[in-house]
Amino acid sequence: MCRLFGFRSVIQSSVHRSLLEADNALGEQSNQHPDGWGVAFYVDGAPHVTRSPTTALGDQLFHRLSGVVSSETVLAHVRKATQGQNNVLNCHPFQFGRWVFAHNGDIPNLEERRAALLSEVVPQLRRFILGETDSEIVFFIFLTLLQRVGPLARRHGVEDVLAALRATIARVREVCDAHGVESLLTVMVTDGEVMAALQGGKELYYSTYKSRCADRERCPSLSAECEAPTQSGFVNHLLVSSEPLQGENVWQPLAVGDAIGVDYRLRLIIQPSAGPRHLPLVAVPPRLASG
Repeated sequence: MCRLFGFRSVIQSSVHRSLLEADNALGEQSNQHPDGWGVAFYVDGAPHVTRSPTTALGDQLFHRLSGVVSSETVLAHVRKATQGQNNVLNCHPFQFGRWVFAHNGDIPNLEERRAALLSEVVPQLRRFILGETDSEIVFFIFLTLLQRVGPLARRHGVEDVLAALRATIARVREVCDAHGVESLLTVMVTDGEVMAALQGGKELYYSTYKSRCADRERCPSLSAECEAPTQSGFVNHLLVSSEPLQGENVWQPLAVGDAIGVDYRLRLIIQPSAGPRHLPLVAVPPRLASG
């Protein structure tokens, strides 16, 4: 299986530690997930995606990229192939327009179900599926469902994105799951503003605050939410990862069926599998109101 890492923040931040320096950073995890890597980050609202079919920790491009990336939004992935050959077209994250998507899991007996899954994607999007993986098809099913709410290029609310993710997983399960064998469908998606993830059978953790911020003396965006659970419903950052990373961040597990997301203002929504739970809201902080 694969490993996911997503980061969304109110300020541009380096992800070098998360990708390379932490004891169990994503690069280190690539020793067990050697079949490719990808990093997507956003500059002025536009995604920049780099992918390679090599092992991340041994790839100098991964090291160089990890050292220079500083962004408000990052989505990264290391791959252990279950579907499709080891080539760049099958590496995550996948991109369409502003949207970037990654998957950890597997759909058993994909070839028997490929045609049925592809039929769930509208024709104008289907022609952009270039690789062989189940993951890329799941991404385009998500885009198909999301565009029913409105054009993909417009700003979508986090509720709509989470609803489209849930509908995607439900539809894939309807098509593919049989005889007690469930597809593993842990997914993450972002357009640079909204970031959302769903735990669909493979482990996923999140963090919205640190035990103590190492930059607390010089960070202009320091707030109570940086070092404690949010009481306002807004956060200064959201990290989502297949494994908790060593460091100051306080990590919480998502259970199967749980989903989490933030909107462009970093308003946090956590949806247990039983249904959505909006965190208590107060007046929008001035530093976020103009976002």
